[in-house]
Amino acid sequence: MRPLPEITTENRSFWTGGARSELMIAFCSDCAAAIHPPQVVCPQCQSCDVEARAVAGSGTIFTFTINHQQWLPGMEVPFGIAVVDVDGAPGVRVTAMVNCDNPDALAIGQRVAIGFQQVDTVWIPHWNIAATGVTQ
Repeated sequence: MRPLPEITTENRSFWTGGARSELMIAFCSDCAAAIHPPQVVCPQCQSCDVEARAVAGSGTIFTFTINHQQWLPGMEVPFGIAVVDVDGAPGVRVTAMVNCDNPDALAIGQRVAIGFQQVDTVWIPHWNIAATGVTQ
């Protein structure tokens, strides 16, 4: 079993939004900056008026790697891990595993959609390859 993240006041929405199939990203209510990882103070304007909002749950692969190391017993390898530019949250990139049959088919610019796996009270995000493929 993989270690679970520590749930804090700042990140609770991110790690539990999957219960509603929502990717929750923190935003500053004063300057509208998207903030990830979630923080209590906006790094742009130093406002403390930060709240989590659901975003589209889609994005574009910025970069990726294919892991061939079996880190835990029973872990299937190889698998892809992607850093994704999140739609609707300018400047936010979320790193997560990619569900796909062939990790060698991953590509920079490929469109993905968020999915979640529940583990205890945490919803672990993962990316799924979107039907639209690669952006130009």
